[in-house]
Amino acid sequence: MYKPNFNQRRALRFRQFTRKRWALFACLGRVVTISVLSVATLQSAAAATDDDGKTRVVGNSVADNVSQPDKEATLDDVEVTGSRAPLALGQAARMVTVLSRDEIQAAPVQSINDLLKYAVGVDVRQRGPIGAQTDIGIRGSTSEQITILLNGINICDPQTGHNAFDLPCDIMDIERIEILEGPAGRVYGTSSLVGAINIVTRTASSNKADVRLEGGSFGYLSAAGRLAMGGHSLSANYTRSDGYSRAKSGALNSDYSGGKVFYQGEYGHENLRLKWHAGLSTKGFGSNTFYSAKFDEQFEKTVKIFTALQGDFTVGPLHLRPSINWNRSHDRFELIRGSETKVPFNYHRTDVFGLSLNSYFDWLLGRTAFGAEFRNEDIVSTNLGEPLSEAFSHYKVGLNRSNLSFHLEHNILLKRFTLSAGFIAVKNTWNQMPFKLYPGIDASYRIGTNWKIYASYNSSLRMPSFTELYYSVGGHKADKYLKPEELHAVEGGVKYSSAHFTAKASVFRHHARNMIDWVMDTREAEPVWQSVNHTKVNTTGVEASATLNTHFSTFNLSYCYLHQDKDLEEHLQSQYSLEYLRHKLTASVDLKLTQQLALTVKYRYQDRMGSYTTVDGEVKNYHPYSIIDARAGWQASTLLYIYVEANNLLSHRYVDYGNVAQPGFWLSAGVKFGI
Repeated sequence: MYKPNFNQRRALRFRQFTRKRWALFACLGRVVTISVLSVATLQSAAAATDDDGKTRVVGNSVADNVSQPDKEATLDDVEVTGSRAPLALGQAARMVTVLSRDEIQAAPVQSINDLLKYAVGVDVRQRGPIGAQTDIGIRGSTSEQITILLNGINICDPQTGHNAFDLPCDIMDIERIEILEGPAGRVYGTSSLVGAINIVTRTASSNKADVRLEGGSFGYLSAAGRLAMGGHSLSANYTRSDGYSRAKSGALNSDYSGGKVFYQGEYGHENLRLKWHAGLSTKGFGSNTFYSAKFDEQFEKTVKIFTALQGDFTVGPLHLRPSINWNRSHDRFELIRGSETKVPFNYHRTDVFGLSLNSYFDWLLGRTAFGAEFRNEDIVSTNLGEPLSEAFSHYKVGLNRSNLSFHLEHNILLKRFTLSAGFIAVKNTWNQMPFKLYPGIDASYRIGTNWKIYASYNSSLRMPSFTELYYSVGGHKADKYLKPEELHAVEGGVKYSSAHFTAKASVFRHHARNMIDWVMDTREAEPVWQSVNHTKVNTTGVEASATLNTHFSTFNLSYCYLHQDKDLEEHLQSQYSLEYLRHKLTASVDLKLTQQLALTVKYRYQDRMGSYTTVDGEVKNYHPYSIIDARAGWQASTLLYIYVEANNLLSHRYVDYGNVAQPGFWLSAGVKFGI
């Protein structure tokens, strides 16, 4: 959303960092001016003033507007998620893609899931719109192989990656989204096999109330509100839709209804800072033919609770960052909607408890970080796990496993060179695995004020989900003796940043062992999906992007190419890991037509490898498709914003997953106003 002063250039200095002992730059003992910031983003950046009068950096690349020596910028609590120790963005040895708040607010999307479609290295496979169910992968991964974080807290669901994006927060809560591509085990531990997505919510920096109302095609209606006051914020959202398809019986089978509530607060005094959040997400949705093409009246309901408390304080030269969190998830799946007598429903309850401590200190040779994390995952279910000693409610089986990890990292920070190296040691009780080390090293060198080159080697692992280990119903046969997945990756790249133009390119190679997938042998009389470990899967990829920013427009073009050398035989079908995007091209243009009127148009082209079997037994390959989305927004005043958006303008009925056709043209309109 464009602001009247979007293109103003201001000299801004770090002021708050010199007053707080817990602030990022306090440890340097001096006032800091950043002249080069090298975090890649999808839109061009400029200094903009928020509705509450607070100045922040927004847009495509923070480096675009501060890459010149005479330009300074103020950022609140600038940190990079590419390392254990907090580093200034210009010092980061690893590239992190950042979607800023202004990009998020201007994008023609109805959910955070939709927003990630425009990140070129991210694969978003939707089974239903407006966030009903979305599988999100990075660089050819499955939804199980990335870590999802909320304000730095791991919220991955060990039951299944299908429900990983049942977030408790609304789009209006989001400050930014950080995407770390490549293995992140050294930073985020298990489950971050091929990357991580960190969703950072807005702090209550001033007293303000916001309301959003939306409506559109297929009975879509959404209402959300957010109240911020005295360091606390509370938001709520309700969304519903009739869906875009019906079952053969004529009943709705892609309808959606759900709500969210999210609260967060913070406290800061001298060298102590505390922040906390609690949230609830609940939704029920027609599951169409999500899990079986033979049944077109499936239904699923999920309820999730999120809680976390994080601290940040110092003891002498040592900076301590402890956290504790607990998440609970309820999942009910109905193969035949509303008819438990014909096919029993599946019930699951998952509890995740986490406790971590990350510490760092500065000394003559750089910055060293160390710490530990404990994570306990527990499930009780009707069909996932081992028999319980005493069954209760619907639950007859279950499983409990714990993960313990220790990490050590050292950062050498010179004027133009950064080296970050370390390892994580991991032990899991599920398969009695011993401690195993996963090392990593990142290096970057800044050439002049515009260029940066970087290279890295990283490794990681992922434990199988409970579904992969035990789901043996409804045409599925799981293997409870699956091995953990392991991945080693090398990457190199270059980035150029100037005031109006940003470009970057990278090449990477992933070597994976024991990759987990569901595979079907179509030669069998009654084929079933079986969970298996692939022996080895190597992925080679290239990513490139360029962004041009002018006074009245922003143009972006990005491309990603992937190739995996593991090909299935013709009689086998893969459900996830080998159905990757070989080609993905995204383009966008943001135009400021008048002082109040702005237009955003986004395009993406996707070509997916793999095939699927129809209900008639016909094997079909995935076909490439193009999608155009657009939004026109009118900034009537500083407190009132009116917009109209169109999704899939060409009304292309494409397939992202199996037999689930996606909706055609979708029109919606909305209004946002604040007090």
